[in-house]
Amino acid sequence: MKKRINTGFMLIAAIAIVVTAVCSMFLFYQILEEQIFDDLKASAHVVSVISPNELSKDITYSLENDGLRITCVDTDGTVLYDSMEDASSMENHKERPEIAEAIKNGEGKSIRVSATSSKHTFYYALRKEDGSVVRVAKESGSIYHLVSTMSGLILAVGLMVFLMCVFYSYRLTRRLMAPIGKMADNIILVDETEVYEEMRPFISMIKKQHMDILNHAQMRQEFTANVSHELKTPLTAISGYAELIASGMTGGEDTAHFANEIHKSAERLQALINDIIKLSELDDSDLKLEFETVDLHDLGEQCIHSMQMQADKNEVTLHLEGASVPMSGNKTLLEELLFNLCSNAVRYNKKGGSVTIVTTIENTRPVLIVKDTGIGIPKEQQERVFERFYRVDKSRSKSTGGTGLGLAIVKHIVAQHDAQMTLTSEVGVGTEIKIVF
Repeated sequence: MKKRINTGFMLIAAIAIVVTAVCSMFLFYQILEEQIFDDLKASAHVVSVISPNELSKDITYSLENDGLRITCVDTDGTVLYDSMEDASSMENHKERPEIAEAIKNGEGKSIRVSATSSKHTFYYALRKEDGSVVRVAKESGSIYHLVSTMSGLILAVGLMVFLMCVFYSYRLTRRLMAPIGKMADNIILVDETEVYEEMRPFISMIKKQHMDILNHAQMRQEFTANVSHELKTPLTAISGYAELIASGMTGGEDTAHFANEIHKSAERLQALINDIIKLSELDDSDLKLEFETVDLHDLGEQCIHSMQMQADKNEVTLHLEGASVPMSGNKTLLEELLFNLCSNAVRYNKKGGSVTIVTTIENTRPVLIVKDTGIGIPKEQQERVFERFYRVDKSRSKSTGGTGLGLAIVKHIVAQHDAQMTLTSEVGVGTEIKIVF
């Protein structure tokens, strides 16, 4: 990447220098050409006041030192005087472009190879009052020498500019790539204030994503460790009780007791596996949920019916309040959500306590409330109860068959329905969980 940026900068610099040099040379030549014709015109006006017979050798010699050639042509094209050649031996000049233009328009100019000297020459011709033409010419050799000198100077300057561009290109590329190099080494250590402003949003976003990935990886690692620990407990119990039974060291009553414990551990193991599978499904970002019209009040009635036996066992009373609340949602997940909330409310309740399910509408939005008169949750633990395997009362949770994943599943289901959930709890008074869909 660095090499491509350097190459791109140098290519742009080279193109810019070449274009500038060509345009400068063209402009310089145009200005020089215009200046030459202006000088020739001035000289022609000076010479035009002198008749061919009056042009002395001294004047001619002075003109030749200035690199000028004077030619006087009659109205019919006959050469009357030439400062470099014998006029009598020269051919008729009426068809010369600058002469013909001067006879027609009063003045004429051209750049061509001289038929007399065979050299590239600038010509300016001026028609006099008597109709004859005076022509002043200057060979382009000295001019081209000046142009070539300027070309060398422009090329030298262009080369110096190019080398400076190469130097600053490498410096600029290093500066551009430095933050990316630091990000590759350790994105966390990159200070956003030390990089150029345009990269700050990008670095901020990458750092945030990196932190999210690290947190997610840490959560997965903790989840894996917790799963291993949670699965190990019932498996160890099942293995131990089965080994005692297989050894023949138990009597009839002990065998029945151990078999019952194996059954409880197996149920706990099954519940753990089911909850882990459910969480894995909810974690799947590609999960497509099918929504349908669901009545929260009907789901509440079904939940109370399925939870009645567990509630009676724990000496807890179940209540349903509110009216019919139809909404769009996934029926299976909403049943799971309500069951987990009620199961927790019954499990962590007091004998003689109650659990109330309320379905209502607030500001046109469906609302589900599950509240209990249970043991409550300390304020310092309320933010963590929705974490996986987090338990407020670990001993009570395991003794009542809790997996520690129920509220984590609830949190995922709420997110899948774009709902908001709030928890209000007081130790010894009870807990209320409110979900606004």
